[in-house]
Amino acid sequence: MADVHIGGWQDPKMKALGLEAFRLTIDKCIGEKVDFVLISGDLFNTALPQIDLIREVAGILKHLNNNKIHAYVIAGSHDFSPSGKTMLDVLEKAGLITNVVKFDENNNLLFTKINENVKITGLLGKRGGLEKNDYEALNRKQLEDEDGFKIFMFHTTIDEFKPAGMEDVDGQSVASLPGKFNYYAGGHVHYIFRKEHGNGLLTYPGALFPNNFKELEEFKYGGFYIVDDKPNAEYVPVKTKDGLTFSFNADGKTPESLHSEILGTIIPTKIDDKIVLIRAAGTLASGKPSDVKFNDIMKQLSSAYYAEKNIAALSSKAFEEIKVKGGTVEEVEQEVIKEHALQLILPELDSEHLVQQLISVLDKEKAEGEKVADFEKRILSEASKVLKL
Repeated sequence: MADVHIGGWQDPKMKALGLEAFRLTIDKCIGEKVDFVLISGDLFNTALPQIDLIREVAGILKHLNNNKIHAYVIAGSHDFSPSGKTMLDVLEKAGLITNVVKFDENNNLLFTKINENVKITGLLGKRGGLEKNDYEALNRKQLEDEDGFKIFMFHTTIDEFKPAGMEDVDGQSVASLPGKFNYYAGGHVHYIFRKEHGNGLLTYPGALFPNNFKELEEFKYGGFYIVDDKPNAEYVPVKTKDGLTFSFNADGKTPESLHSEILGTIIPTKIDDKIVLIRAAGTLASGKPSDVKFNDIMKQLSSAYYAEKNIAALSSKAFEEIKVKGGTVEEVEQEVIKEHALQLILPELDSEHLVQQLISVLDKEKAEGEKVADFEKRILSEASKVLKL
């Protein structure tokens, strides 16, 4: 599994549903008597999650370990922290998980041995695709010469396997992955994908639970893969609450008529305890989007488990439309960087890569017990190195 994003939703009900999806998945793994579990990044939505979420996740992982099944993980772009602080370290110290990203004194990736034949290693994901340098530094011969059934865990976008709509997202070539592995367990890209790669198999299981309106609309549920040693992979959907999506075209309609159409369509439908999504798009004939009584509509959906509207593409003739490309935080960030990086005139420096590195430096947190002056000095020193000053 990958991209669990515990704590990712702001709404308490949806946050609870994300936890429930993780609990159901672990129960399924126990029921299927799997040998071990892989979590390819972003178990949590942040490096330092809320204490109640940590408690719940620890309980679920303890239940897994009590059934003599262990979880092997890597950090993702969300639960990795440039400061080095991450809750994954605490869970590993407690014996609940094993982080497989470990290096020897020569900076070569180590393998974590599961049994006499199976070995796991991998690389973590970083914000802004900065893990690219880690792949370039890999000792590929050392990894490829290792014998046994080998699993490589990764949390990054592969250019050749991007889904439609992600063509502009920064990624790296499939050739950057080390060869001669039996299974490549991917994360970061929230879509379901399976492909033979080399002599093995590569998968992206998508998010374990949809992380936003678009993912709920497209997938309804999340899921994971159960993989054998052939390797064959069976995708297992994790069903929580049923969902309903309603789409409305506002072209040529008044706010009043659109309001009536929405209620007239949804109210007769059985929505009790379901996730209800409303998407309204188009150009109103008069008035403006705020004139549509969406507050009234949402109040009348109180029997739904959760209801959300998306009116980003709803506009009025009275106003010029401003288009903002959607996507994840990382995707939008990359678009902004690409759009404006060329404004930087820095001889002999890759402007786009420079901005990514500076974001990483400035995202660092003050270490425990570190004085403010020392922290500022450290950040200035690292920024100066990036700028080659």
